[in-house]
Amino acid sequence: MIKIFHKKDLIATFKKDNESILEYVKDDIKNSISLSLPNTQKFYLCKNMIPYFDSFLPEGYLFEIFKNYLTKEYGYIDDFLLLKFLAPNIESRINYKTTESKLSKNSISLDIENILQNDTKDTFVNLLKIFFDKNSISGVQPKTIAILKDKEKLNYKNYIVKTWGDEFIYLAENEYLTMKTVELAGVKIPNIYLSKNKNFLIIERFDSVDIGFEEIISLMDKTKIQKYSGSYEQVSKVIYRYISEPISQMQIFFKLIVMNFLLKNADAHLKNFGLIYSDDFAHIQLSPAYDIVTTTAYIFNDKPALMLDGKRIWYGRDKLLEFGIKNCYLKEKDAQKLFDECIEAVKLGIDMVQKYISKNSHFETIGRRMIDSWKLSLDLKTHKEIPLELTRTWNQNKRA
Repeated sequence: MIKIFHKKDLIATFKKDNESILEYVKDDIKNSISLSLPNTQKFYLCKNMIPYFDSFLPEGYLFEIFKNYLTKEYGYIDDFLLLKFLAPNIESRINYKTTESKLSKNSISLDIENILQNDTKDTFVNLLKIFFDKNSISGVQPKTIAILKDKEKLNYKNYIVKTWGDEFIYLAENEYLTMKTVELAGVKIPNIYLSKNKNFLIIERFDSVDIGFEEIISLMDKTKIQKYSGSYEQVSKVIYRYISEPISQMQIFFKLIVMNFLLKNADAHLKNFGLIYSDDFAHIQLSPAYDIVTTTAYIFNDKPALMLDGKRIWYGRDKLLEFGIKNCYLKEKDAQKLFDECIEAVKLGIDMVQKYISKNSHFETIGRRMIDSWKLSLDLKTHKEIPLELTRTWNQNKRA
């Protein structure tokens, strides 16, 4: 059984028999666990894992590590055992207690500047060992939670440290430059830092003990195996249902969708959009943008993660404006203005990547592919796939 606390008050229990059972023990809407689990009913039942809790479970690289550890320790692994192991060290507005894991003390003092300067494989492995039982984060690429002293040396903050492997080389730089281009469009992103040797991307977490966070996927009552099912229209409806300031927030969401299309991020799935909210749920808004990468730099004919207008196509200006007007509830002139701001951000981003390549020659192949993909967006037309001519050029570069 997992005991669930808000502040110091026990508010619910979560257990798994033939099904997952969440039981509230204190009737108070402000003591709700999340947006998708309001304290308005005593029980929540689910055949498998309740979607909100599923969002804490590692995928890919981290899951394989936990699979090896927990199978050796307990003789088996399942989602509930994994959650019980991780839950006591989840730092959020909600706290958890179980018998499977003790609270991690992490008394070792680590400085973010030191990690940025010493971004070796050994450093990453060491961080993973130190903060092993704090890794309640999803995503398939190698990453770990780390609690580091911030750049001003004032206090400790939670960060996500991402690295990369041979399959997606220089991914840290790709994500850093893509995210910075999103920021140029006026979309808020977390504080991010690229390490000295470009092996790490370090991201400051934006949720805390006072700020809740929930992925759109759990608000749609889906789990990670369904993250590529659905549409951007459905995401828009969910966001509009919850947010406190519809006009400004839907403008930001429209820009976020446009930038994902212009920058050719084919991994903008249901887990890569989220909402943040105040502790009392009085204010709900879009979270900062996260996990945005130019995926076509690696998978030439990659397509959008979710459907838009019933298809997975890299739509151009007309269809994206239509989406903004119909599904983000924007006036036509506002949608056009916001789209134009995104186009200008992409132009600035292309210039930024070109300057980056001139100083970092190792990144030229991936950087040129990013630029090629982004330039396709500037002609404002719909592209079903990356043109064959570019694909051949990229393949030749890859063989070289």
